[in-house]
Amino acid sequence: QVQFVESGGGLVQPGGSLRLSCAASGNIFRLYTMAWYRQTPGKQRGLVASITSRGGTNYVDSVKGRFTISRDNAENTMYLQMHSLKPEDTAVYYCNTAPILLNWGQGTPVTVSS
Repeated sequence: QVQFVESGGGLVQPGGSLRLSCAASGNIFRLYTMAWYRQTPGKQRGLVASITSRGGTNYVDSVKGRFTISRDNAENTMYLQMHSLKPEDTAVYYCNTAPILLNWGQGTPVTVSS
């Protein structure tokens, strides 16, 4: 069973940047379309960005032009580069397949605040 470990979150001021990482165990990572999701208290977990096994990307409108998703299949790792962060980006960020097929990791919290 593939497991995910997210990292890279933290506290950042509005307009700042962070780079999130998602490390996957197992050797089938390269076969999946992968995605970043985020969740705030009282709301459902929602998709932020996705990337196919060949590198095709898709973003929700609210992060287009600010976030970049990428992956390294050889390292079983996916990234989310976030720029121009806004308070509304504050959430716990998770990675998983798209559609969701596997167990969730612990997530990494991102707080955007002055």
